[in-house]
Amino acid sequence: MELQLLSRTGCSACATAHAELTRICAELGVGFTDIDVDAAAEGGNRELRAEYGDRLPVILLDGVEHSYWEVDEPRLRADLAARLG
Repeated sequence: MELQLLSRTGCSACATAHAELTRICAELGVGFTDIDVDAAAEGGNRELRAEYGDRLPVILLDGVEHSYWEVDEPRLRADLAARLG
């Protein structure tokens, strides 16, 4: 299972999503990766910013867009629980 938060430095909604994911993941014992789309673009991976940069934050679950602009906590918890068994 791979959980990623696509974000941008200075984005208040991204900071809120990061805090929410940190709390949820700590409760469930899972981790997530926070990827700054601007830093990724500067490093050569422009695809993330091109695809998702206008609707950050974006949560990807196993590489598929799960939610954007905010964390859909009930849906995320249900989907994580299903994967955790």
